[in-house]
Amino acid sequence: MIAAQNWRLVYGAGDVGLMGEVAIATQAADGQTFGVIPEHLFKREVGKRDLTSFIITENMHERKKVMYMNSDVIVVLPGGAGSLDEFFEILTWRQLGLHEKPIYLLNINGYWDTLIALLEHTIAQGFASETLAAMYCVVGTVPALLADIDSADN
Repeated sequence: MIAAQNWRLVYGAGDVGLMGEVAIATQAADGQTFGVIPEHLFKREVGKRDLTSFIITENMHERKKVMYMNSDVIVVLPGGAGSLDEFFEILTWRQLGLHEKPIYLLNINGYWDTLIALLEHTIAQGFASETLAAMYCVVGTVPALLADIDSADN
């Protein structure tokens, strides 16, 4: 999908896991890939070096900044603590008015249901404004993600 839309994948430069698979598929379809890895992770693990662009940053904060600055849309796939960290940081930046980039939770098989319930709970308990819910979009499939991004562009 990324290559077919002539988009560029911007991600953390991993060669394993779900994002590694996305990068491999993007490359197999002749798509552009932009990987960003902090120096300490580069020393510990092998980043995917055969990307169109490969950047090593000084630390995690710089990594997130470089990824953000090179992205037009943020899509959070099912993942762990790193995915949650990146989601909450970019959501907080949006809440503070630092950007208006679309943020998507790709909720494959209900993976993010508990997170979505927590966000709704946070709003219901008065710890966040109801406007928070409008700052991210939940989609259940890749075709639904594409359709929503396409409709936002038109």
